[in-house]
Amino acid sequence: VEGRRRMLGDVADAAALNPARRVSALLTDIARAQVRRLPVRQRRAAARDRVLRALAEAQLPDGETLLRRYPHQLSGGQQQRVVLAQALLLGARVVVADEPTTGQDALTKSRIVERFRAVAARGIAVVLLSHDLDVVRALADEVVVLRAGRVVESGPARRVRTSPRHAWTRELLHGRTESTGPEEPATGPPVPRGREPLDDRTESPPPGAPAGDAGQPVLRVRGLTARHRDGARGATVVLRVPELDLYPGRSLAVVGRSGSGKTTLARCVAGLHRDHDGEVLLDGTPLPRSLRDRSPTQLATVQYVFQDAHAAFDEHRPVVRQVARTAVRLRGTDEDTATREALTTLAGLGLPEELAHRHPGRLSGGELQRAALARALLARPRVLVCDEITSGLDTLTRRGILDVLTALVRDRDQLSLVLITHDLDTAALAHRIAVLDAGELVEQGPAEVVLTTPAHPFTASLVRTTTRLTAGTVT
Repeated sequence: VEGRRRMLGDVADAAALNPARRVSALLTDIARAQVRRLPVRQRRAAARDRVLRALAEAQLPDGETLLRRYPHQLSGGQQQRVVLAQALLLGARVVVADEPTTGQDALTKSRIVERFRAVAARGIAVVLLSHDLDVVRALADEVVVLRAGRVVESGPARRVRTSPRHAWTRELLHGRTESTGPEEPATGPPVPRGREPLDDRTESPPPGAPAGDAGQPVLRVRGLTARHRDGARGATVVLRVPELDLYPGRSLAVVGRSGSGKTTLARCVAGLHRDHDGEVLLDGTPLPRSLRDRSPTQLATVQYVFQDAHAAFDEHRPVVRQVARTAVRLRGTDEDTATREALTTLAGLGLPEELAHRHPGRLSGGELQRAALARALLARPRVLVCDEITSGLDTLTRRGILDVLTALVRDRDQLSLVLITHDLDTAALAHRIAVLDAGELVEQGPAEVVLTTPAHPFTASLVRTTTRLTAGTVT
């Protein structure tokens, strides 16, 4: 078994990490097997050195801090890179990288591409399983395109990219569905239909409010300082947000590199992370830090959609029952009425009744994300927090989910959206963008301003790297 593991390293997802063991234990077990021939007194230091070197190679330079944490205390991107470090520690001759850039920002993504290039230069074969066409363009020599379990096209990467032979390949490259009309290269993310220009409001904002927002904020963050517990060592501050506002009927994208605090901010808002100072206010009233202390009305008002939709559902119960349960628990709706409402909402999001009655394991990632959205919407929320919900989806499915979110903000009165994302193309759909770096809020403002004339050096580097990735010129 060990021989097979050394030949084939599988870079999967967080499911490969034991949630009950710290990162140090997960990696040291592998390293110890590689230093057994050294004198006993040298083994511990040698194993530690190998672990830290593997973390650095996987683009996790702050290894000493990460080793003390459990997997749930890491971002999705950091979890991915810990699994990559495991594969590198094993000394694999073939690395199977299963969506290694899911949930990663452009800067980290470009470094991972360079890491895999270096791995390949050492004579290690890399099998990349990915929906991320920018990474495929930057890394792959050969491409195999799958649809419905069948290979529909294969060949040199450049030929497949410039002269695709199969209609499905062309759809993926163009990011369009058959119903959208003639196949043309997509020039960017879909523009929210009906969204008012930020500089062309007919109503004046209140004094001190950001341009383009009117009325009082539905959600305010004030003086937020969040921490992660590091066992006996105490707590580490992982996020500081002095001030952040969300207005009714508006959308806010929170961007930043993996581990910057995006998900921690979202969890504080939703009552899932209570180890913080400061306030999260709903209509001017502070929300309890823990969701266990929030009233049914407060729970319904702020709804959270998780990145991993499969993990958010009970695999033993039909999807429609789990969606309907939200209306029963938070609104007091009877089960029959809740089921009818669930089916209607699911159908409106593109999930017909036949699929709604299935168990979660029989739905695709995109279908299950639509079900997760429906479940949140049955609470009739005023604030919808979506945490990287498109990061594991292919181009077409991602665009479909983004169209759904855009329509929800446009068509539902007073619904506001917090969109946690690493992807600037996705963030461009929002009215405003807040940028986090190393746990600090470094910039916020109208989306067009932040993306075209960024004020902070980190934001500028993120924009530049995204442009290079899209052009396939990562250096």
